[in-house]
Amino acid sequence: MSTINQSGWKPEMGSAGETGPATYTGNKALMLEEALIFEIGTTGTTGVDLADAPKVTSRLGNLARHRDIGLPGLSEPETVRHYTRLSRQNYAIDLGFFPLGSCTMKHNPRLNEKVARMEGFADVHPLQPVETVQGALGVIHELAHWLVTLTGMKAVAMSPKAGAHGELCGILAIRAALTARGDARSVILCPESAHGTNPATAAFAGYAVENIPATSEGRVDLAALKARLGPDVAGVMITNPNTCGLFERDLREISDAVHAAGGYVYCDGANFNAIVGRVRPGDLGVDAMHINLHKTFSTPHGGGGPGSGPVVLSEALAPFAPLPFVDKDGERYVLVEEETAGEHHESTFGRMVAFHGQMGMFTRALSYIMSHGADGLRQVAEDAVLNANYILRSLEDVLEAPFAHSGPCMHEALFSDNGLAEGFSTLDIAKGLIDEGYHPMTVYFPLVVHGAMLIEPTETESKATLDQFIGAMRSVVQRAKAGDPMLKSAPHHAPRRRLDETQAARKPVLVWREPEQAVAAE
Repeated sequence: MSTINQSGWKPEMGSAGETGPATYTGNKALMLEEALIFEIGTTGTTGVDLADAPKVTSRLGNLARHRDIGLPGLSEPETVRHYTRLSRQNYAIDLGFFPLGSCTMKHNPRLNEKVARMEGFADVHPLQPVETVQGALGVIHELAHWLVTLTGMKAVAMSPKAGAHGELCGILAIRAALTARGDARSVILCPESAHGTNPATAAFAGYAVENIPATSEGRVDLAALKARLGPDVAGVMITNPNTCGLFERDLREISDAVHAAGGYVYCDGANFNAIVGRVRPGDLGVDAMHINLHKTFSTPHGGGGPGSGPVVLSEALAPFAPLPFVDKDGERYVLVEEETAGEHHESTFGRMVAFHGQMGMFTRALSYIMSHGADGLRQVAEDAVLNANYILRSLEDVLEAPFAHSGPCMHEALFSDNGLAEGFSTLDIAKGLIDEGYHPMTVYFPLVVHGAMLIEPTETESKATLDQFIGAMRSVVQRAKAGDPMLKSAPHHAPRRRLDETQAARKPVLVWREPEQAVAAE
């Protein structure tokens, strides 16, 4: 009979029983090579027996389907095994430490998931009458109160669906405020240390974007920013703490200068996890800031979502917040939409989403906030900063840390690949980490650092976990400094070997097509 040895090589039997040429199966121990679901099942079959559908008169007209839908038919065991095997190839926060910088991939307490699945939250529908969703609206209202209190702002727009969507909300509020006073401005200033979505958002909103350089410390060049302010500048988009992992100490002075020039200050709040409970952005003169609920208040945003990016607004911008929003009338919650905007919110710039926001994220975030309390949220920030500095100081002797001289970092530690052996780079360290059992850190970002490696441990990792990761990093870095050729072909133990990432990005194969059947010649 045919067997598979430990290397994954399978001897094929010839017609007389002799061993034929070997073929590689791709299997690694109990990690089986996974075919596409279309290759497992066939499109002409189904895994269950269904009675014939009753004959009815179709109302689809010329939209009716005339061909098979083309979905593969699998049995229940085949389906379950396929998706279970795929899940084993995913790295997740439940498996180990996730060191991605500027992403706050932290543990999501199961309590939050339990609350999000409670009846009345999980099955609520946005078109239900307001009287039937008073509890859900109460959650939105309570969460809004916490966000306004934690940030020291005047109001909050809850509906934006993610960070970049929140950025657009803030910029549209700034535009509405400028329009209301008859002041047409065309430029948004973005520092080098800001998130890459900031200039993209400003450009999408129709503004010209101008760069503000960073100092040797990795912070905004205050003198350069002040020199550029003028009557054409609508505002500045600044990330604080910034993408170099540093707190912008001059933000109050920056805000005062921008306001004096007639502009507004947008703060990217993606890194709020490092300062929640410690700093109120409103006290620093910020006019608008989005808060990634899926970063700061749990529910790490792996796999593409869901996200939620409420935007807190200053007193100057609060009148221009988008619809809808929840208000309280006595003991009853009301939803302010277009029909009642004239009575409650006549200066709104409009609407950004079809409904009211991401209910699952609201319930998770409020559960997280209430289970921590004000003192617990403060400890979250303190522990996150402590962990990041522990990594920074534990690796700065083997990796260049370009801003280690700028004082303590905040939520993340930033390193470069300077000092590695000739021909070795950040990519080699990232791939080597996979063999050590870790998802790689953020690589080649921010662009202000050559071969950047951005590591954010968050507050949820223990010292033992960090020590293990630091040991793995030191080992891989030392191999890169010694020019270990095996590192150039890493990873060796992953389901896939190293890809040509340039070709994968430029020529991705995103659609499965059924192979053409060979037809015998007549």
